[in-house]
Amino acid sequence: MTSVNDLVAANRILYERGVLDGFGHVSLRDESDPQRFLLARNVAPALVTADDIMTFDLDGTACDGDARTPYLERFIHGSIYRARPDVGAVVHSHSPGVIPFGIVSGAPLRPVFHMASFLRGSVPVFEIRDAAGPDNDLLVRDVSLGHALARTLGAGSVVLMRGHGSTTVGRDVREAVFRAVYAEANARLQAEALRLGPVTYLSETEALRSSESNAGQITRAWELWTSALPS
Repeated sequence: MTSVNDLVAANRILYERGVLDGFGHVSLRDESDPQRFLLARNVAPALVTADDIMTFDLDGTACDGDARTPYLERFIHGSIYRARPDVGAVVHSHSPGVIPFGIVSGAPLRPVFHMASFLRGSVPVFEIRDAAGPDNDLLVRDVSLGHALARTLGAGSVVLMRGHGSTTVGRDVREAVFRAVYAEANARLQAEALRLGPVTYLSETEALRSSESNAGQITRAWELWTSALPS
Protein backbone atom coordinates (compact mmCIF):
# COMPACT_ATOMS: atom_id res chain seq x y z
CA MET A 1 0.00 0.00 0.00
CA THR A 2 2.99 2.30 0.51
CA SER A 3 3.59 2.53 -3.23
CA VAL A 4 -0.04 3.47 -3.86
CA ASN A 5 0.10 6.11 -1.15
CA ASP A 6 3.27 7.53 -2.69
CA LEU A 7 1.60 7.63 -6.10
CA VAL A 8 -1.37 9.54 -4.67
CA ALA A 9 1.01 11.93 -2.91
CA ALA A 10 2.99 12.38 -6.13
CA ASN A 11 -0.13 13.54 -7.97
CA ARG A 12 -0.92 16.04 -5.22
CA ILE A 13 2.65 17.33 -4.94
CA LEU A 14 2.99 17.89 -8.67
CA TYR A 15 -0.26 19.84 -8.67
CA GLU A 16 0.76 21.95 -5.67
CA ARG A 17 4.16 22.66 -7.26
CA GLY A 18 2.60 23.82 -10.54
CA VAL A 19 3.92 20.95 -12.65
CA LEU A 20 0.49 19.38 -13.20
CA ASP A 21 -2.87 21.14 -13.38
CA GLY A 22 -6.11 19.56 -14.54
CA PHE A 23 -4.02 17.48 -16.91
CA GLY A 24 -0.87 15.37 -16.86
CA HIS A 25 -0.23 12.17 -14.97
CA VAL A 26 2.31 10.19 -12.97
CA SER A 27 2.79 6.42 -12.77
CA LEU A 28 4.99 3.87 -11.08
CA ARG A 29 6.10 0.38 -11.99
CA ASP A 30 4.26 -2.37 -10.11
CA GLU A 31 6.62 -3.65 -7.42
CA SER A 32 5.06 -7.12 -7.59
CA ASP A 33 5.22 -7.41 -11.39
CA PRO A 34 7.66 -5.27 -13.44
CA GLN A 35 5.58 -5.96 -16.55
CA ARG A 36 2.78 -3.84 -15.12
CA PHE A 37 2.43 -0.27 -13.91
CA LEU A 38 0.09 1.75 -11.69
CA LEU A 39 -1.67 4.86 -12.95
CA ALA A 40 -4.81 6.70 -11.89
CA ARG A 41 -8.00 6.57 -13.90
CA ASN A 42 -8.83 9.60 -16.05
CA VAL A 43 -9.14 12.20 -13.29
CA ALA A 44 -7.46 15.52 -12.47
CA PRO A 45 -4.21 14.87 -10.55
CA ALA A 46 -5.20 16.94 -7.50
CA LEU A 47 -8.26 14.74 -7.03
CA VAL A 48 -6.52 11.34 -7.20
CA THR A 49 -7.16 8.96 -4.29
CA ALA A 50 -6.03 5.39 -3.69
CA ASP A 51 -9.35 4.14 -5.04
CA ASP A 52 -8.60 5.77 -8.41
CA ILE A 53 -5.44 3.75 -9.07
CA MET A 54 -5.58 1.25 -11.93
CA THR A 55 -3.07 -1.40 -13.04
CA PHE A 56 -1.96 -1.71 -16.66
CA ASP A 57 0.10 -4.06 -18.79
CA LEU A 58 2.99 -2.42 -20.63
CA ASP A 59 0.86 -2.20 -23.79
CA GLY A 60 -1.58 0.05 -21.96
CA THR A 61 -4.31 -2.55 -21.42
CA ALA A 62 -6.10 -2.28 -18.08
CA CYS A 63 -5.67 -5.40 -15.94
CA ASP A 64 -8.28 -7.53 -14.19
CA GLY A 65 -11.15 -6.32 -16.33
CA ASP A 66 -11.01 -2.78 -14.94
CA ALA A 67 -13.46 -0.89 -17.17
CA ARG A 68 -12.92 2.60 -15.80
CA THR A 69 -11.87 5.29 -18.28
CA PRO A 70 -8.06 5.52 -18.47
CA TYR A 71 -5.85 8.41 -19.51
CA LEU A 72 -5.51 8.67 -23.28
CA GLU A 73 -1.72 8.85 -23.07
CA ARG A 74 -1.08 5.85 -20.84
CA PHE A 75 1.09 4.54 -23.70
CA ILE A 76 3.78 7.04 -22.71
CA HIS A 77 4.25 5.15 -19.48
CA GLY A 78 4.08 1.56 -20.70
CA SER A 79 6.46 2.17 -23.60
CA ILE A 80 9.07 3.79 -21.38
CA TYR A 81 8.86 0.98 -18.82
CA ARG A 82 9.33 -1.53 -21.63
CA ALA A 83 12.36 0.29 -23.06
CA ARG A 84 13.96 1.24 -19.73
CA PRO A 85 14.16 -1.49 -17.06
CA ASP A 86 15.91 1.03 -14.80
CA VAL A 87 12.86 3.33 -14.70
CA GLY A 88 10.47 2.94 -11.79
CA ALA A 89 8.26 6.00 -12.29
CA VAL A 90 7.18 8.35 -15.09
CA VAL A 91 5.72 11.89 -15.02
CA HIS A 92 4.05 13.45 -18.04
CA SER A 93 3.29 17.16 -17.68
CA HIS A 94 2.53 20.37 -19.53
CA SER A 95 4.48 22.57 -17.11
CA PRO A 96 4.61 26.02 -18.75
CA GLY A 97 8.24 26.91 -18.15
CA VAL A 98 9.47 23.84 -20.01
CA ILE A 99 7.32 24.14 -23.13
CA PRO A 100 9.26 27.00 -24.82
CA PHE A 101 12.41 24.86 -24.93
CA GLY A 102 10.58 22.30 -27.05
CA ILE A 103 9.41 24.82 -29.64
CA VAL A 104 12.31 27.28 -30.04
CA SER A 105 15.04 26.09 -32.36
CA GLY A 106 18.54 26.59 -30.99
CA ALA A 107 17.48 26.88 -27.34
CA PRO A 108 18.08 23.44 -25.79
CA LEU A 109 17.11 22.86 -22.18
CA ARG A 110 20.35 22.50 -20.21
CA PRO A 111 21.20 22.54 -16.48
CA VAL A 112 21.87 26.00 -15.09
CA PHE A 113 21.89 25.08 -11.39
CA HIS A 114 22.82 22.08 -9.33
CA MET A 115 19.29 21.00 -8.42
CA ALA A 116 18.64 20.25 -12.10
CA SER A 117 21.95 18.53 -12.76
CA PHE A 118 20.08 15.45 -14.01
CA LEU A 119 19.56 17.46 -17.24
CA ARG A 120 23.09 16.60 -18.30
CA GLY A 121 23.94 17.63 -21.83
CA SER A 122 20.90 18.97 -23.67
CA VAL A 123 17.41 17.49 -23.40
CA PRO A 124 16.08 15.79 -26.57
CA VAL A 125 12.88 16.98 -28.26
CA PHE A 126 10.27 14.51 -29.51
CA GLU A 127 8.82 15.68 -32.82
CA ILE A 128 5.56 13.79 -33.17
CA ARG A 129 5.33 14.62 -36.90
CA ASP A 130 8.29 12.32 -37.47
CA ALA A 131 6.33 9.40 -36.00
CA ALA A 132 2.69 10.24 -36.82
CA GLY A 133 2.97 12.48 -39.85
CA PRO A 134 1.37 15.93 -40.16
CA ASP A 135 -2.16 14.72 -39.35
CA ASN A 136 -1.91 14.41 -35.56
CA ASP A 137 -3.28 16.02 -32.39
CA LEU A 138 0.08 15.94 -30.52
CA LEU A 139 -1.16 13.20 -28.17
CA VAL A 140 0.66 9.89 -27.69
CA ARG A 141 -2.44 7.82 -28.34
CA ASP A 142 -1.02 4.38 -29.14
CA VAL A 143 1.85 1.99 -28.57
CA SER A 144 3.76 2.96 -31.71
CA LEU A 145 3.87 6.61 -30.68
CA GLY A 146 4.83 5.57 -27.16
CA HIS A 147 7.74 3.57 -28.55
CA ALA A 148 8.84 6.54 -30.66
CA LEU A 149 8.80 8.79 -27.60
CA ALA A 150 10.79 6.24 -25.59
CA ARG A 151 13.40 6.07 -28.36
CA THR A 152 13.80 9.85 -28.27
CA LEU A 153 14.15 9.80 -24.48
CA GLY A 154 16.91 7.22 -24.84
CA ALA A 155 18.95 6.88 -21.65
CA GLY A 156 18.09 10.37 -20.44
CA SER A 157 15.95 11.70 -17.60
CA VAL A 158 13.68 14.08 -19.53
CA VAL A 159 12.29 14.31 -23.05
CA LEU A 160 10.56 17.43 -24.34
CA MET A 161 7.49 17.03 -26.54
CA ARG A 162 7.18 19.78 -29.14
CA GLY A 163 4.06 21.86 -28.60
CA HIS A 164 2.88 19.55 -25.84
CA GLY A 165 5.01 19.31 -22.71
CA SER A 166 7.55 16.86 -21.38
CA THR A 167 8.04 13.44 -19.84
CA THR A 168 10.37 12.82 -16.90
CA VAL A 169 11.55 9.51 -15.45
CA GLY A 170 13.18 8.31 -12.24
CA ARG A 171 14.27 5.17 -10.47
CA ASP A 172 11.27 5.57 -8.18
CA VAL A 173 8.33 7.92 -7.86
CA ARG A 174 10.10 10.24 -5.45
CA GLU A 175 13.00 10.77 -7.84
CA ALA A 176 10.66 11.27 -10.80
CA VAL A 177 8.72 13.92 -8.86
CA PHE A 178 11.95 15.61 -7.76
CA ARG A 179 13.14 15.77 -11.34
CA ALA A 180 9.83 17.05 -12.71
CA VAL A 181 9.76 19.85 -10.14
CA TYR A 182 13.34 20.93 -10.76
CA ALA A 183 13.11 20.60 -14.54
CA GLU A 184 10.38 23.24 -14.41
CA ALA A 185 12.45 25.39 -12.04
CA ASN A 186 15.51 25.09 -14.30
CA ALA A 187 13.49 26.06 -17.38
CA ARG A 188 12.27 29.25 -15.73
CA LEU A 189 15.76 30.15 -14.49
CA GLN A 190 17.34 29.40 -17.85
CA ALA A 191 14.82 31.54 -19.72
CA GLU A 192 15.44 34.43 -17.33
CA ALA A 193 19.22 34.03 -17.60
CA LEU A 194 19.08 34.02 -21.41
CA ARG A 195 17.39 37.44 -21.27
CA LEU A 196 20.38 38.82 -19.34
CA GLY A 197 23.14 37.49 -21.56
CA PRO A 198 25.33 34.46 -22.30
CA VAL A 199 24.73 31.61 -19.88
CA THR A 200 27.34 29.47 -18.14
CA TYR A 201 25.84 25.97 -17.91
CA LEU A 202 26.96 23.16 -15.64
CA SER A 203 29.77 21.14 -17.16
CA GLU A 204 29.27 17.42 -17.68
CA THR A 205 31.51 16.69 -14.70
CA GLU A 206 29.72 19.20 -12.46
CA ALA A 207 26.35 17.81 -13.48
CA LEU A 208 27.39 14.24 -12.85
CA ARG A 209 28.92 14.95 -9.45
CA SER A 210 25.97 17.09 -8.41
CA SER A 211 23.50 14.40 -9.47
CA GLU A 212 25.31 11.92 -7.27
CA SER A 213 25.08 14.31 -4.31
CA ASN A 214 21.41 15.13 -4.90
CA ALA A 215 20.42 11.48 -5.07
CA GLY A 216 20.90 11.20 -1.33
CA GLN A 217 18.78 14.28 -0.58
CA ILE A 218 15.52 13.48 -2.39
CA THR A 219 13.77 12.29 0.79
CA ARG A 220 14.38 15.71 2.34
CA ALA A 221 12.38 17.40 -0.42
CA TRP A 222 9.70 14.68 -0.43
CA GLU A 223 9.09 15.04 3.31
CA LEU A 224 8.69 18.81 2.94
CA TRP A 225 6.32 18.53 0.00
CA THR A 226 4.14 15.85 1.60
CA SER A 227 3.96 17.78 4.88
CA ALA A 228 2.58 20.78 2.99
CA LEU A 229 -0.23 18.86 1.29
CA PRO A 230 -3.79 19.76 2.27
CA SER A 231 -5.20 17.24 4.74
